[in-house]
Amino acid sequence: MTATTTPLSTADAERADLLAQLATARTALTTTVRGLGDDQAGEHPTASALCLGGLIKHVASIEEGWLRFVVDGPSAMRYDLPDGVTWADLTAGTAREFPKWAIDHQNNFRILPGETLAGIVARYEQVAARSEEIIASVPDLSATHPLPEAPWNEPGAVRSVRRVLMHVIAETAQHAGHADILRETLDGQKST
Repeated sequence: MTATTTPLSTADAERADLLAQLATARTALTTTVRGLGDDQAGEHPTASALCLGGLIKHVASIEEGWLRFVVDGPSAMRYDLPDGVTWADLTAGTAREFPKWAIDHQNNFRILPGETLAGIVARYEQVAARSEEIIASVPDLSATHPLPEAPWNEPGAVRSVRRVLMHVIAETAQHAGHADILRETLDGQKST
């Protein structure tokens, strides 16, 4: 008996390649916390405010937000400012009130009271599973949505599902590199 396989279409092969690359980047990130406790995952061993648990929270949040964008478009990524607050105020840190999305963004870089490394990693795994479901269900990686209004987005710019995936892969890989440095600084261990 000879086994036969049906070759993947170009679109399915691209989708599989992108998801495999994202899985590789995720593994590179989560490997950096292997064997650490909650306290170690929350330490800031370098001059920056980054900690290993916070990096995983941040990457999970970014991935979740961008995949919501794939499904819901720009309404999934709103950057509303409180009345009377300008982007200049927010950027300078002088805003009289900070929007919830900005506070959440900052909190995603740290382990908050009551959070555990195991819980953070489990949430990231849930986000990853949901992302893979979404990408598997998208009929066309070229489908686009306009980007939400924000100073860092060019007016009228759009993003395809493909570009969203490439952005999430790049963000995850970049932070996996940061995590390697943090882990090695923390206890001399290398994740690879």
